[in-house]
Amino acid sequence: MAVSNAHSTDGAATPDPAGGAGILVVDDDPTVSEVVAGYLDRAGFTVRLAADGPAALRAAEERRPDLVVLDLMLPGMDGLEVCRRLRARERAAGQHGGQGAVPPVPVIMLTARGDEDDRILGLEVGADDYVTKPFSPRELVLRVQSVLRRAVPAAPAAGPRLAAAGLILDPAARRVSKDGEELALTLREFDLLAFFLRHPGQVCDRERLMREVWGWDFGDLSTVTVHVRRLRGKIEDDAANPRLIQTVWGAGYRFDTHPTPAAPAADPTRTAGREHA
Repeated sequence: MAVSNAHSTDGAATPDPAGGAGILVVDDDPTVSEVVAGYLDRAGFTVRLAADGPAALRAAEERRPDLVVLDLMLPGMDGLEVCRRLRARERAAGQHGGQGAVPPVPVIMLTARGDEDDRILGLEVGADDYVTKPFSPRELVLRVQSVLRRAVPAAPAAGPRLAAAGLILDPAARRVSKDGEELALTLREFDLLAFFLRHPGQVCDRERLMREVWGWDFGDLSTVTVHVRRLRGKIEDDAANPRLIQTVWGAGYRFDTHPTPAAPAADPTRTAGREHA
């Protein structure tokens, strides 16, 4: 069977049982799956396995996992498409559930490819992190633990709501809205926006963002670049001409809480009049 330890329900997603967080490992290589599952199991997680994209989607539908470890190079439906469909389901559930946006399931992408474009694509479609094969299973467990820690809703003492430029971020509920409309942000996007809102007007380089938002002292800085781009796409009126998250060339990024209004378009009739004056 493609999926192990998955218990069918009446079609509705149900939470994993109490105890260790539920991890869905999706990889067509049984050796990789078994090794990863063994390390995660010893770390106290409840692990299910899927060998292809359709099986992964069925498993996630039957019981919502707490995190998905997803191989990019799957037969038939690749990991990028699986991630796209997971995110599309979450958006649809948020639109029709009547309870606001559904918190996205964290996804860690596994890739054997060395091409940076493939890693960036994974982040673009909504993955929270990636690990490149060959990898240390212990490192993967640490990444899983790190991502899950950020997925746990903050305690009420996490601080007051943060507000600027039509955005309202509630750290305790991990919810964000813009002009009264709730936004569906991934874990990293939420934490990145919270950091910017707590440090308005400051120029922050990518190394600092990686340390304070990701909790890593090293890593691929393109991860930060991609998440800034995705965040702009969700909070900016025009992501191609951002006014909130400004790029400070050679230095990093700055969040402007009082962005300068866009310049009005020139009046062609007045311009023409000056030309003929």
